Amino acid sequence: MIYSYMNIWISIVLLILAYLMGSVSSAVWLGRLMKGVDVRDLGSGNAGFANVMRNLGPLVGVPVLIIDTLKGYLAVQLAYLIPGIASNSEALYFWQIIFGMAALVGHLFPIFTGFRGGKGVATGFGIVLAIYPLGALLSFVVFLIAFLVSQYVSLGSLLAGISFPLFVLFLLPGNNVPLMVFSWVVAALLVLTHQKNIDRILKGQEHRAGIFKKK
Repeated sequence: MIYSYMNIWISIVLLILAYLMGSVSSAVWLGRLMKGVDVRDLGSGNAGFANVMRNLGPLVGVPVLIIDTLKGYLAVQLAYLIPGIASNSEALYFWQIIFGMAALVGHLFPIFTGFRGGKGVATGFGIVLAIYPLGALLSFVVFLIAFLVSQYVSLGSLLAGISFPLFVLFLLPGNNVPLMVFSWVVAALLVLTHQKNIDRILKGQEHRAGIFKKK
């Protein structure tokens, strides 16, 4: 019984830690440190990779992408710190998902920067990369194709998020209920956080990356 109580307290501490990891708002902090501005005052007002790249450039944008991805990836690894959980068990998947979601909530609503965060694309990718690498990489391929064809970062992110649960459903061996539920939750969150982008895409007003424009 003491061991069970110990696990409960360890899980609570790790859950808080995962949220705090997610709350590290790299877009805001690096924007202020390297450019002297709050990226939330620029462009779409979003504290995420795409808005940073458009307004502050790759010197800030690339580190933001790496840090935000690592937040999700490392939060998932916290599950291995709970004593007595077997590798590849449903319990391990459950806690990986719980800690990953805590980091995602932290990214969306960061306590360190007034609960105004990003849309969770990079952090979500880090989470799924840690839990199901094949599905994450295939979703990234979907993102690249959609982005290169449309030059919409938002459309690529949406289609990648929606494709992930399909990869889990058809390619993951066995019946992993926690991961399946999580994959659909991630897809739904991406749709919810990209409502304005969807509206702009439908109206033809969404910002294109313009990587093929002639200078």
